[in-house]
Amino acid sequence: MMAITRRLFGAALLAASAFAAFGASAAELKELKIGYQKTGLPVIARQQGLIEKALEPKGISVSWVEFTAGPPLVEALNVGSINVGWVGDAPPIFGQSAGSAIVYAAALPSNGKGEAIFVKPDSPVQSIADLKGKKVGVGKGTSAHNLLVAALEKEGIAFTDIQPVYLSPADAAAAFASDKIDAWSVWDPFFAIAETRYQPRILARSSDVLNVNTYFIANKTFAGEHPDVVTSTIGALEVAAKWADGNRDKVAAALHEVTGVPLDAQTLAANRSEFGIFPLSDKIIANQQATADRFFKLGLIPNAIKISDAVWTPPAN
Repeated sequence: MMAITRRLFGAALLAASAFAAFGASAAELKELKIGYQKTGLPVIARQQGLIEKALEPKGISVSWVEFTAGPPLVEALNVGSINVGWVGDAPPIFGQSAGSAIVYAAALPSNGKGEAIFVKPDSPVQSIADLKGKKVGVGKGTSAHNLLVAALEKEGIAFTDIQPVYLSPADAAAAFASDKIDAWSVWDPFFAIAETRYQPRILARSSDVLNVNTYFIANKTFAGEHPDVVTSTIGALEVAAKWADGNRDKVAAALHEVTGVPLDAQTLAANRSEFGIFPLSDKIIANQQATADRFFKLGLIPNAIKISDAVWTPPAN
């Protein structure tokens, strides 16, 4: 499947919006349900009310549903309890392999420096190689799971050489605090919160070992029935990205206002974040396919998948 270019992506957005003007099925839609997490571009869009403004002329309201991680968000998309949402690189791979009814609608920058594997400063663990035999807290099927797998692989260490402890961010935070796990792999703002509390030793960041993206995804049926709503939402996220890049000093406060995460932690998270939203290029799809192939080889997903099968193309007319 050919990935659409930025020019075609923009043209498709305009075409879908024009389609809506002639009475698309979205006229029947009364509410868009968006899944989000405690950081990132969707939080900024919510704080700015940008998606609400974009959909108001269509008579569509917006509701926001918070998730602590990507896997439950993907499951919510699969069953239709939300319509669209933002996740890391790994959750849609696990979802697609399990047959979830999801599609990739757009790509966003990687978690990059805002996702890491770390230990407490007094830990004897000095490097990724020292994780052999250690308990590492991580969310199963999350982007941090991919980071852990890739970091071990880079050092020539088998995933079976560590003891993965699959925990939600909240449970992992408690386990890390009480030394029930030796290391923790997680993303912002949980990583940033841990930094402010423990000044941990960082063993690896996603930016050190991965070339991946995060994604704006949608329920497959919803994207097919309401393409204009999806494209209008993407357009609003583009506006949010431009605002974030031009108002770096205000981003942390915006994130803090919506999530309630302490301002010092959100400031750390905001200062190392990249903002943007763009179509899925051939390179992005290839990188995501490499992650999917790695997971299948390790037996972490039940079925081999083809990422391009789940890439949504906005209608051109």
